[in-house]
Amino acid sequence: MPHHDADAAAIIDALGLEPLTLEGGMIGRVWRTEAGSAIYYLVRPGDFSAFHRLGADELWHHYLGAPVQMVLLRPDGGVRRPVLGTDLGAGERPLVVVEAETWIGAETQGEWSLVGATMAPAFDLDGFEMGDREWLSEAYPEAVGDIRRLTREET
Repeated sequence: MPHHDADAAAIIDALGLEPLTLEGGMIGRVWRTEAGSAIYYLVRPGDFSAFHRLGADELWHHYLGAPVQMVLLRPDGGVRRPVLGTDLGAGERPLVVVEAETWIGAETQGEWSLVGATMAPAFDLDGFEMGDREWLSEAYPEAVGDIRRLTREET
């Protein structure tokens, strides 16, 4: 995997990223119309995209940095663990589809990861739901370790 000279702070500055308070990580809103929306999303160690679900399909794209371990908890009870990245030989994929109503949690596998998320129709806060650790653990017992790692305690 080629490494780039830019570090996370330089990327945050260059793209004007801001903290994403509910989910975690850093966000930059790039495009929004009624038809769709797109964001940059940067995640570093010690932070993660906490389990959440959306009411519409979302496409995650890998741009720079380390691969991202994704955990997808499907409405049918299935669990998938795709890796978003560019090492195709290792099974990574540069684009991962997250279907509507699928719980998703994600974390970097290195110093930082810059990804993008595109939605059509556009992101709608009414369709956004944060995951509850206990409820998810009961609904997806085979993913309890992932759920505990990728949810935050209520404050």
